[in-house]
Amino acid sequence: MSDSIGIVILAAGKGTRMKITTPKALTHALGKPLLDYVVEASLSFASSSKLNAELGVVIGHGKELLETWHANHSSKTFIKLAWQREQKGTADALKSCFSDLPHFWNHEYTLVACADTPLISAEEFSLLFKELTSHPDLVGVAATFEAHNPTGYGRIVRGNEGFRIIEEKDADQIQKGIKEVNSGFYILRTSHVKAVLTTISNDNKAGEFYLTDLFKEEFAVKPVIFPSEDPFLGINTLVQLAEVSGKLRKKKLEELMLSGVQILDPQNCYVESGVSVGIQSILYPGVTLLGKTKIGERSIIESNCFIKNTQIGNDVQVLASSHLEDSSVHDQASVGPMARLRPGSEIGEKAKVGNFVEVKKSILKAGVKVSHLSYIGDAEIGEDTNIGCGFITCNYDGAQKHKTKIGKNSFIGSDCQAIAPISIGDNSFVAAGTTITKDVPAEGFAISRPEIAVKEGMAKRFLKSKKT
Repeated sequence: MSDSIGIVILAAGKGTRMKITTPKALTHALGKPLLDYVVEASLSFASSSKLNAELGVVIGHGKELLETWHANHSSKTFIKLAWQREQKGTADALKSCFSDLPHFWNHEYTLVACADTPLISAEEFSLLFKELTSHPDLVGVAATFEAHNPTGYGRIVRGNEGFRIIEEKDADQIQKGIKEVNSGFYILRTSHVKAVLTTISNDNKAGEFYLTDLFKEEFAVKPVIFPSEDPFLGINTLVQLAEVSGKLRKKKLEELMLSGVQILDPQNCYVESGVSVGIQSILYPGVTLLGKTKIGERSIIESNCFIKNTQIGNDVQVLASSHLEDSSVHDQASVGPMARLRPGSEIGEKAKVGNFVEVKKSILKAGVKVSHLSYIGDAEIGEDTNIGCGFITCNYDGAQKHKTKIGKNSFIGSDCQAIAPISIGDNSFVAAGTTITKDVPAEGFAISRPEIAVKEGMAKRFLKSKKT
């Protein structure tokens, strides 16, 4: 097919040096699998280059986990899986792709990418593709860079016409001194791949089939040297994962700041790739924003707040040391300090959740105030109701959860307990210290205090002096 490209992402590696059981391609950097970064860059490149593209991901170790990843991926219709049954080298991995997905031979071009390089972008792919297509005689190009420490990389040995790649294990001392190294990213004419791939042998010290044998001095191939190694940095250890994640984090924070978000201390702020923050919002030091968190405009997130998969509106204040997860906070609401929103919590417009308040799977409608030291679980509270200090919804009976429903414009005094299932109507008043065991109708007044007994002069029987 003219103007079409098969993009093959090699994701079969175990990641042995990372000492983890998860497939390396599914290891997360800044909240997203490494593989996702490469898939997104590939699809972006294909779109910007107006190419008909198809992605083939070669899997091996952790096959079932990668199949689950594929089944849940938003772009799964563009992605096909191929299975490398044995780990016999990168050329064998590419063979597995063409074996399981033979229609990939019909693409005019083949791009080969590594799954463990989250800093790669469409720009690198575009520059490679432009170099290949602007020289009709070329059959392949490889991305290279000069490494400060080339140990572990394949060395680029340039010839009069083409070039070859010598792997570290097969390099002599002179070749090991070469600074230009192989990135592992290639774009080739598929006709060249078809002509050479089956001829590649494993006659080398590793006993593997090297994809680098597609590049030889007698072939019309060209190394394309890039000014920085950063886009091609691969991950083989958890130390390298932390280093690359740091670069991704810095890039993310710079994007936010350039878009109008004030980050007071970027060195001490962790924001994952899927997070969005609106203009004029402020992030204090120690903030952690994870998953699909979305923060609106002009909101303030104070120090040491942990927020995961939570939707926060405009002009919201999340005060220091609060924990929010899988919840939503509407415009002009306030949460914290030291509050917790557990999954399923919805805080309405201009509502307040104060210090040491925990909310779980509950709806607090507009203007509700729960100012301090309360637990709201499996509840719905109507507009403008005020909840006093120390209120508890007793939602669990030891076997099942039950719901508490409180109407609008009501007042619940301090130190009350609602024994669910229970309903309290609109415009109701529950006196402090009440244990609510039956429904309260609209405009009802509830109180359950026993009469206090006061004995004059009896205090001395209970007060202890220093002598006694």
